[in-house]
Amino acid sequence: MAELSYRPWTDGDDLALLQVWGDPATPQAHLDRTMLRPASGDPWARTLVAEDQGVPVAAATLFESSLHPDRLWLYAEVARENRRAGVGTELLRRLREEVPPSGTTAVRARYTVEGADGEAAAAFAASLGLHPIQRSRDVVVEPGGLPLPVFEEDGLTLEESATGSVELTQLVADFYNAVHGWDRSEMTLGRAQTMLLGDPTGAKGAVVLRDRPREQGGKILAFAVSYEPDRLDAPADVLLGWDPSLAEPAAREALSGLLAMLAHQYPVKLEVDDAMQPLDDLVDALIAAGQATVVTTTHIVSDQ
Repeated sequence: MAELSYRPWTDGDDLALLQVWGDPATPQAHLDRTMLRPASGDPWARTLVAEDQGVPVAAATLFESSLHPDRLWLYAEVARENRRAGVGTELLRRLREEVPPSGTTAVRARYTVEGADGEAAAAFAASLGLHPIQRSRDVVVEPGGLPLPVFEEDGLTLEESATGSVELTQLVADFYNAVHGWDRSEMTLGRAQTMLLGDPTGAKGAVVLRDRPREQGGKILAFAVSYEPDRLDAPADVLLGWDPSLAEPAAREALSGLLAMLAHQYPVKLEVDDAMQPLDDLVDALIAAGQATVVTTTHIVSDQ
């Protein structure tokens, strides 16, 4: 193999690399490839391409996140025939020669565990000194695995909520920040709408579980936001969360009741981080009982 050359990302590199890399193996890989982008200053981002005799064969990007200000996010991909030759390592070395104005230096990345590509990604991460700091799982919960909650006139209440509701948006933001202590976040009302609840996100609707009716001052215990699935025959994608001020037993009880209603007749798909302790425990119990299945597992890795 001839010595590779390196240059900044330019328009058309995505199509050129697609010819070399082929289609992404998973929906996660498809999403990750969208991280490759031209250089920018706000937010700070740099992307380099490696060429073999003028043909792009690899690319890597390093960029800041306004939502997670304590890290630089890394994504790198190398053509199969060019792997294990230090190409990804060299791309990252060159990217790290420039430090963003914020001074942030911590690097984090993610990879899907399943399959041969997962093994290669794990080895690459380890070679860069990146170690696992979090696990995220996509889990399908089957119908009928949880007892339905008991609703009373002046007690527990299930109701629909507009995704534009200020009350729901504030709770979603508080929940997101609370479960990202491992990767400090600055989720605001505006960002929650833009990233999790607004129409462009694919959010279709939301339901909330209250400790008593809203007109009686009922407090939201747990919420569920549904999104358009990837396929018409796929389980509904659901963001399931809770009031982070609840103690873990109360949070798990509320989540169990709401999930029981959501998956009463049809399966639902959840994304569950290990940091979401009450939900993680609930899902583990369903997996052990054969009522839920892990579809994909993603590791988040960091050099700090």
